[in-house]
Formats: sequence, structure tokens, C-alpha cells
Amino acid sequence: MSHDKPCCAPGREPVAGPLAVPPAGARRSAPANRERLLALPGGTFLMGSEDEVGYPADGEGPVREVEVSPFRIAATTVTNERFAAFVDATGYVTESERFDFSFVFEGFLTDELRAVSPRVPGTPWWRGVRGADWRRPAGPGSSAEAIPDHPVVHVSWNDAQAYCAWSGTRLPTEAEWEYAARGGLEQRRYPWGDDLAPEGRYTCNIWRGTFPSDNTAADGHRSTAPVDAFAPNGFGLYNTVGNVWEWCADRFSRDFHRTGPRTDPTGPPDGPARVMRGGSHLCHASYCNRYRVAARSSNTPDSAAGNIGFRVAAAA
Repeated sequence: MSHDKPCCAPGREPVAGPLAVPPAGARRSAPANRERLLALPGGTFLMGSEDEVGYPADGEGPVREVEVSPFRIAATTVTNERFAAFVDATGYVTESERFDFSFVFEGFLTDELRAVSPRVPGTPWWRGVRGADWRRPAGPGSSAEAIPDHPVVHVSWNDAQAYCAWSGTRLPTEAEWEYAARGGLEQRRYPWGDDLAPEGRYTCNIWRGTFPSDNTAADGHRSTAPVDAFAPNGFGLYNTVGNVWEWCADRFSRDFHRTGPRTDPTGPPDGPARVMRGGSHLCHASYCNRYRVAARSSNTPDSAAGNIGFRVAAAA
């Protein structure tokens, strides 16, 4: 089993230059708190994992007692429809659009696109595709308009920050995300317990079959699923594992949390990468068993791919 990060989502090399901004004259704001958020009470929980199927090198452990203040968080990740409303209101241009490429799983590409899209070294199932962005998640010829209730993808951490500024929200901290994703269960592997398929029921959108060659789509979804697919967890959050990776506010470190704050932690003060949580529809036990509530990954803040999205949060 490999622990290489590209199984999760490849990253761009850091690119110098200003972020994309709305054009002059565009409306730059919307009424705050337009997002429908769940109010969570906060409190103390056991964060992290020392699970035998986990990845110690990712900094999943040690298990530690962490306290989070009351906060609010979205029940779902941001949809294509909602992100389109943001773009329509502001004229925002995502980084994938600025770079004119993003990363797409090769199985979703047409033969024509596959022939001209270079492989990512070491992970040949990822292709760098010109014209792939949030509007065209599988590259030219595809359309997010056809799946308005699916999570928006090909959004960078910087893009997510811009959306949050417009919607009067913020990204959740990593501790808030894990507290919310657990749904009130303590030290369970998944939001619903320890069994991946309780009583034979599919409970999340991950790779079914043999990765990366055979996806049976036995859970009903070959790629992304609607943001409210499957049952919610005990707090009412949907798809906190599988479907798409979710950006968190924190910078990533494998060991800062070992000695860092345990009350409302916000991650290390510096570092080149940002935390991603939850795994995606491309995760499989044979290669990237990160569809667990304690699993972690990271990417540079300008990176994007067809399996990265985000959900928003706010203060109580």
C-alpha cells in the first residue's frame, strides 16, 4: 500500500503572482450568512487515530483530547450550482481557469483528451488536462451544469477562500472538521461506526472494484455523487468521507499538533501546504485508505483537481 500523496490529488508547483480577482465594476459581496449552516455545540473530543489501517506518516496520531468552541458548519460541500451563483455575482476567475489546466482522472476523459493530456509522473491515472476547470470537470466537452447538485471541484484553497469572503463564511479548522465529521461518535473509523458497509449497505462514495483499472460503481456513483447522497452523520453532515476531499483552514504539519494547542487549534503558523480531509471517490483500500474521519492529506493552496472541493463554516 502506497502512502504517496498523488494518490489523493496531485499538486501544482507553487506559482508566483496575484490571485484572480473580480473585474472592475463587478459586485464583490453578498449578504453575509447566506449559507445554511448547522449549529454544533462544540466541546471536548478525542482527535486523531492510532488505527492499524491508518497512516502514521501523515500525522494521524497521537490520539489527543481537543476542545472546540461552538461553531456552525454546512451540512454539505459547496455545489456546482452554489459556486456558479458566486461566480455570477462576482466575476471571480478560478486558478484552474487562470492556469488553463487542472488534473482529471484518466478514466473520465474522452479518447481524444487522453491522447493529448500528459500523465502525472508516478501516478499515471492522473492527467493534466487543458481546459479542465470547475465548469468543465472532465475537461472540454463536459459540463457542471448537468450536475448542479454535485460538489464543485477543481477549486483551490485560494478559490475556496474567495467564496468564503463572498458568502460571509470561512473554512473550518481541521479540529472543527474532524469534530463535525465524527457526528458525535468517539474514536470510530467512519462517521457511522467501524464497519465500512454495515449490514451490506453502501454508506459512502469511494472506488469500488480494482483501482485504478476497474470501477464497478456498485455504490451508484462512478465519479462524484450529489452532495447529500447517503445518510447524514449524527450531526446532520453529509459525505464527510468519500466523494471529494475538503479543504480546511489550517496549514499542514505531520507533527505540530503533538505539542501544539489543544483548545481551538488552528494549525502551525507557517508551511507551504494546506490540510485536506475526508478522502474522495477515487480512494480505495488497496492504495489510499483515507476515507476515514481521522485521515489527513494536504496540497499547495493553488492546487486543484477533479476530486477536491470544500464545505464552509462560521462562528457560532
